[in-house]
Amino acid sequence: MPHHLYNQSVHDYSNRVCRFVDKLLMDSVVAKDITQEAYMRLWEKRDSVDFEKVRAWLFTTAYRLSMDHIQRQKRFDREERIPEFWVEPENPDLKRIVNESLALLSEVQRSIVLLKDYEGYSYDEIGEMLNLSEQQVKVYLFRARKKVKEYIGDLRLVF
Repeated sequence: MPHHLYNQSVHDYSNRVCRFVDKLLMDSVVAKDITQEAYMRLWEKRDSVDFEKVRAWLFTTAYRLSMDHIQRQKRFDREERIPEFWVEPENPDLKRIVNESLALLSEVQRSIVLLKDYEGYSYDEIGEMLNLSEQQVKVYLFRARKKVKEYIGDLRLVF
C-alpha cells in the first residue's frame, strides 16, 4: 500500500473507526488509543493489506483490539455498569437513552448493531469481521434490536 493510500485511509476512516470503538467501549480516551493502534498495525502491514478492503480491515482490527481491551478490563473490574459520562445530568434525551440501551447489550451484540446500523456493513461483511456465520449475525442483531426496543419502549413518552 503506497503512502498516499495509507494517508487516504486515515482521512476517510479514522473518525468512523474511533466512533465505532467509542460506542463499543464507552470510553473516548481508550477509543482514540485503539484507533491509533489499529492504524499503527495498518502501517506495519501496509504492504500486505489490500487497499480496496482497508475499511473492513480497520474495523476488524479495531474490533479485535477492543475485545482484547474488554477482556483485560474484566480481569480488573467485574462490575457491569453504565459509565457515568454516558448519562447526562439534564433531562433525558434520545442520545442518552440510545447510549444506555447500547450499554445493556453484550459486546458482540453491540458490535453488530454498530457495524450494521451505524456503519452500514452487510451481514456477510460483519460475519467475516467477527468470525461469525451470516445466520449468527442475523440472530444476534435480532436479539439486540429486541432488547433495545424493550428498553426504549415508546419514544413518544420521552418527549
